[in-house]
Amino acid sequence: MTSLSSDEIERYARHIVLRDVGGPGQARLKAARVLVVGAGGLGAPLIQYLAAAGLGTIGVVDDDTVSLSNLQRQVIHGTPDIGRPKVESAAAAVARLNPHVRVETHALRLSADNAPALVAGYDLVADGSDNFSTRYTVSDACFRAGKPLVTAALGQFDGSLTTIRAHETGPDGRPNPTYRCLFPEPPPAGAVPTCAEAGVLGALAGLMGSLMALEVIREITGFGEGLVGRLLMVDARSLRFETLAYAWDPENPLSGTAARRSS
Repeated sequence: MTSLSSDEIERYARHIVLRDVGGPGQARLKAARVLVVGAGGLGAPLIQYLAAAGLGTIGVVDDDTVSLSNLQRQVIHGTPDIGRPKVESAAAAVARLNPHVRVETHALRLSADNAPALVAGYDLVADGSDNFSTRYTVSDACFRAGKPLVTAALGQFDGSLTTIRAHETGPDGRPNPTYRCLFPEPPPAGAVPTCAEAGVLGALAGLMGSLMALEVIREITGFGEGLVGRLLMVDARSLRFETLAYAWDPENPLSGTAARRSS
């Protein structure tokens, strides 16, 4: 508790009285550094709730600017932000919400070239990107850097969420699964329509981004059971939540049998 100021103790009082968070958990949140990939439909509510929760440093990676069509779901941005870089708009929103949170902006597109350096600077990565290329690049970089990854995806009326700790082993001594154990290969180009082509329910983005924030906070403070080896699937049409278990695939190229033999 000594690492929290009197203002922070009052601000986070409802966390501090939670037995499974408390002062030590809040101090861990303050000390944490989380990289958020994408300040869009998933990233917007994620950033808001991480900032409200008192996360110490939030890195935001996005090379896009705010457009009018974003505002139906990207709630961290407002009408006056149209044309502004999303990382700048997100940083300004965090400053209004919680002056104790530091934001590091990365106005660029994450790639195989820059991902290792970006990921290395943070304790955990939360990926809310909207394309398969970035998802695989982020997950591969997290595996190689030994960083946990919380990753989510949106469809028109559905969403999914999981946590990857592929650099660790499970209770049974087997490696934890990688993202490539769950989705070995990206779908063919054009097989999955983009958000602009197919649409997306705005409130669903808010729900999934909030669930991402919950999982990030749980990873940092340590309460409950996380989503390692479990894929949470949300169907907004019937408001149904289901969880699919998945495991390490010895054929995966990152931590599979062949990769482990050659390392």
